[in-house]
Amino acid sequence: MDNFQSEIIQEVSTGKQKPTSIKSFLVDAIETLLLSLVLFVGINAISARIRVDGSSMLPTLESGEFVIVNKMAYKIGNPSIGDIIVFRYPRDPKQEFIKRVIGLPGDNIQIKDGKVYVNGIQLSEPYLAERPAYQTNWIVPEDSLFVLGDNRNNSSDSHNWGPVPLSAVIGKATFVYWPPSNWGWIDHPGVANAAP
Repeated sequence: MDNFQSEIIQEVSTGKQKPTSIKSFLVDAIETLLLSLVLFVGINAISARIRVDGSSMLPTLESGEFVIVNKMAYKIGNPSIGDIIVFRYPRDPKQEFIKRVIGLPGDNIQIKDGKVYVNGIQLSEPYLAERPAYQTNWIVPEDSLFVLGDNRNNSSDSHNWGPVPLSAVIGKATFVYWPPSNWGWIDHPGVANAAP
């Protein structure tokens, strides 16, 4: 009969571990900071975050909501009627406003009897809480947009101070991220003409 013996060999620990050096820690910290900086700059190059201040965009956007703005939207495309945009206020470029695009360059905007007409065609605007109680008529200049707040009778917008130069547009509002109860994509309905 063969006797087999098994021998268990245990690894012998020398008790010496490679010490983490301060130099290694500093290199890791610098790499992390550089990566964070690159991400921060990259994210800010393509997006912005703004806080809605005021009631001019009710019921679509509420005061106090935080919105992500796509800064690349109009570098690779063009604004459309119905887009909600963020722009520098033409009379004080330090202020940023958020409004809905109603007219594009060359469009004839007429507001009468509580209805908005673009080039003679009435817009269907289901996002409004109430119709405008004012009248106005504008031809949108080249390289400009005509914008209105969704809360038409409580909004400082193009009907008061005129069109917005395209050069003042920061980007397209895309997503509400605060408060969490209001999270969601911002609706940008395309052009909808009311029946004649």
